Amino acid sequence: MPFEFIPQSIKDVILIKPKIFGDNRGFFMETYKKSDFQNNGIDVEFNQDNHSKSTAHVLRGLHYQQAPFSQAKLVRCGRGRIYDVAVDIRPGSETFGKYVKVELSEENKYMLYIPEGFAHGFVVLSEEAELLYKASGEYNPQADRGILWCDKDINIDWEIDFEPILSEKDKNQPELQSVLDLKK
Repeated sequence: MPFEFIPQSIKDVILIKPKIFGDNRGFFMETYKKSDFQNNGIDVEFNQDNHSKSTAHVLRGLHYQQAPFSQAKLVRCGRGRIYDVAVDIRPGSETFGKYVKVELSEENKYMLYIPEGFAHGFVVLSEEAELLYKASGEYNPQADRGILWCDKDINIDWEIDFEPILSEKDKNQPELQSVLDLKK
């Protein structure tokens, strides 16, 4: 099998290590194979592919699409190095408000599967980073939502010793508790 599927501390979040076939010419790897993913509990139809480029110290997130436009994501870093974060925002989940953080890089070639019901963000640890990811739903601007990257209730350890570069949107996202209060 060309993949190793490693369940993370939050149910349904899976780290995927692809098998790399390399020699002096370069390398080859499969980045997605529907049958292998289905056989390992990832039975999602991906409908959109995205590619982003960010410079050093950029932090993007925490973003999600509001139901019924929620998206599952399969994220990988094609160039550079990042910490990728998935926060469980599924109402009633026993791990609600908890997060998974993994390092994704062009060197390790790992991928992170993030199911629907999670907010997603990342911080760039290299001079530049390019993120490539599949999404199970198409982007809907009316469903675009976010949570503050430094929410004290979530308390993400970004492991950074610099002030991150944020968009105005990400600087002003609400805290998770405010999002919950709005739904009442």
